[in-house]
Amino acid sequence: MHKKMYFYAALFGAAAVGFGAFGAHSIQAYVTAKYIEVYKTGVQYHFYHTIMLALCGVWYKTYRHAYIKIAAYSFMAGILLFSGSLYALAILSISNTQVNWLGAVTPFGGVCFIAGWLCIAIYFSKNRVVLYKKKEQRTTESTAV
Repeated sequence: MHKKMYFYAALFGAAAVGFGAFGAHSIQAYVTAKYIEVYKTGVQYHFYHTIMLALCGVWYKTYRHAYIKIAAYSFMAGILLFSGSLYALAILSISNTQVNWLGAVTPFGGVCFIAGWLCIAIYFSKNRVVLYKKKEQRTTESTAV
């Protein structure tokens, strides 16, 4: 599963760079300042949660817990719903297409992001995670073998 998380993090990362470049170079002349900010928000949250998805892969490889897996899925859903709806709102504003219903999708993506963060918080609050061992612990363990 951790390899899938790495794979999806790489895809979402590439997409974030692509959407960011598109927003910086292609749509600024056609979109109002309001929608440029909407688009930038989508790109920022896309990047933040792509990094968290990659971290979930690292943590899942080590700890193999359902909360980490759920967090990864939540971050992916959040990127698609939150950032995706913001991208669509900004891009479709060019043609004056009425897509007000997309604004109702965005909060569901935000809820997915929050759920992912809460899963990570719950996991790490309930499980003792050793990031490094003190020198005397390493020495004791190596002599015990």
